Amino acid sequence: MSTSRFEVVTPQRRILAEEVESVIAPGAEGYLGVLPRHAPLLTILKPGVVFFRKVGGKTECMAVSGGLLEAGPDKVIILADTAELSWEIDVERARRAKERAEKRLRERYAGLDVARAEFALQRSLARLKAAEGS
Repeated sequence: MSTSRFEVVTPQRRILAEEVESVIAPGAEGYLGVLPRHAPLLTILKPGVVFFRKVGGKTECMAVSGGLLEAGPDKVIILADTAELSWEIDVERARRAKERAEKRLRERYAGLDVARAEFALQRSLARLKAAEGS
């Protein structure tokens, strides 16, 4: 079976570097799949869950809050604003962030940065989905 080198890097650290069979990521226009021997591609990522199938068939996931994905015939690189593997996520913290964002969007007080509140909600939802492993 063919594989690709998969690397995920944030400004703080390297999250992952290993061989995988496939990657599914939240592109700006929707989720996209990348298999070995993929044509060159560069795309923006939105907040969501990245799924990757490890050699041997086990699928794992991580939450990303945006960034870039570069794919080629033998590699997939994600340069993420933030990224957390599913087992690293503090579920209670993500739930509190979701509740705060929902409250802000519901109340819409004067001076609310709506785009920032919506982004916070998307990020917290991605973290919760990744923590569930879905």
